[in-house]
Amino acid sequence: MAFELADIRFFQDHAVEIRQVSEQLEGTRAKALVEAQLLRERFGEHGRAVGELADARRRAVRTGKFPATWLSDIDAAQQATPAPVACARAQHLARLGVDFVHDVTCSVGTEAPALRAAGIGYLGSDLDKTRVAMARNNVPELPFVVADALAPVSARGVVVADPARRAGGQRITKPEQLLPALPDLLAAYPGREMAVKCAPGLDYSEWAGPMVVASVDGAVKEACLYTPGLAERPAADGQPVRAAWLLRGDAASGAATGQDGAGDETISSADFSPDELPAAGEVGRYIVDPDGAVVRAGLVKHYAARHGLRQLDEKIAYLTGETIPPGRSGFPFIEQVSLKRLSSCLKVLDAGSLEILVRGVNIDPDQLRKKLKLRGSRPLAVVVTRLGRGAVALVCEPRQWN
Repeated sequence: MAFELADIRFFQDHAVEIRQVSEQLEGTRAKALVEAQLLRERFGEHGRAVGELADARRRAVRTGKFPATWLSDIDAAQQATPAPVACARAQHLARLGVDFVHDVTCSVGTEAPALRAAGIGYLGSDLDKTRVAMARNNVPELPFVVADALAPVSARGVVVADPARRAGGQRITKPEQLLPALPDLLAAYPGREMAVKCAPGLDYSEWAGPMVVASVDGAVKEACLYTPGLAERPAADGQPVRAAWLLRGDAASGAATGQDGAGDETISSADFSPDELPAAGEVGRYIVDPDGAVVRAGLVKHYAARHGLRQLDEKIAYLTGETIPPGRSGFPFIEQVSLKRLSSCLKVLDAGSLEILVRGVNIDPDQLRKKLKLRGSRPLAVVVTRLGRGAVALVCEPRQWN
């Protein structure tokens, strides 16, 4: 549901009571009707709004986006930038010497704390007046105004935008389909540097500036398109810079301090020249499935070069080598077999449970697991992939972390 300004005022006037009641809610489907009735009895006409607020807070806290005390609706919580990503972006802009940012689709203010902590001046604006009211509540020390993203109310600084990523219930896959559209945003701020947050699956192949895909604890969160002036350095191959930020969830605390989270890693196309990238080779001691941000950014070979790995196949994103990258996981390799021999191999190895990874082959892991009918006692893993022209199964020990 869409909040009204009256709902926001009610939330503020009854903040303590709402927090106390919300802490008692389970937020499960089984309890939905009972808890909805409880909220109506306790908060009257605002009961439904309080229920959505509680749901939005649960989602945001679970995904590391903002504190449980913030005001937000569900849609804003779903699209909000996770704190580790906001922190990494603020630090990136600070390194470039950026001193002011206009967040033209500020929503409930999730970018603001990290930018403030990085020492960057901030203005937030949004066309939705209730979102602006929530942002003012969440970050009262910074300015927020009601304004259309395509009608500039600032004259300088980097423009940060987070256009809507869905239309008609479908994910948007092209920059020109964003709401507002990327060409319209660029036209509205001529000569200004921009950072435009997008869904990770966006087709960014025609974008001439840097592009960064960010993940948190292995889960891909967003892609961000930067105008050419926001490149830290050019790529070694002369092409637009592509980068992957592999972030840790503990960077959420960094949003309040301006510090990067421990264990963060950046992979960039500027790190290696084309002749430094490894060729595919034979299966080594371990098989490594690189972070999704590395894959989405097209940096599998760059990641391999960083960590002394190589691809199993030039067209497949699985890596292999003698070590597992620090802070990451991999699978100790046992044996390569054909798919026809997989069942008998697992039987000989006494497999009782199986983690299955599939890439480049049209196989459903759950269906394959049922078909194998494992009856042993040993936990194992299998990587089903295409090597050359044929599909193979790489049988491994269980996942290990370095």
